[in-house]
Amino acid sequence: MGELKKIARYLRSNMTIQERKLWSILRYRQFYNYKFLRQYVIPPYIVDFICREKKIIIEVDGGQHNTKEEIEYDNKRTKYLNSLGYKVVRFWNNEITDNIEGVYSKLKEVFNII
Repeated sequence: MGELKKIARYLRSNMTIQERKLWSILRYRQFYNYKFLRQYVIPPYIVDFICREKKIIIEVDGGQHNTKEEIEYDNKRTKYLNSLGYKVVRFWNNEITDNIEGVYSKLKEVFNII
């Protein structure tokens, strides 16, 4: 767990452009007063964003997630997180870059906000 925490700390201080963009609308309870944490450790994984109150995880995926191996890994990871009671929502980098309004709308839908 100690090593995972070190990696999470590194990832928090080196977020991608898309992670920063999404974080700018999630932090400080800006999204309907829900609290989010970033680069949160759920052994043996580190998730990009989590709302523990609603048990929702948000993952931001780049092109490297589009290989057969990565798709299998992500499916295994999602299945494990689902088994712990979490719902996993994934967005591609280009969705965040090109359509943040659509991402926001999808999040409202996931959080059952009308």
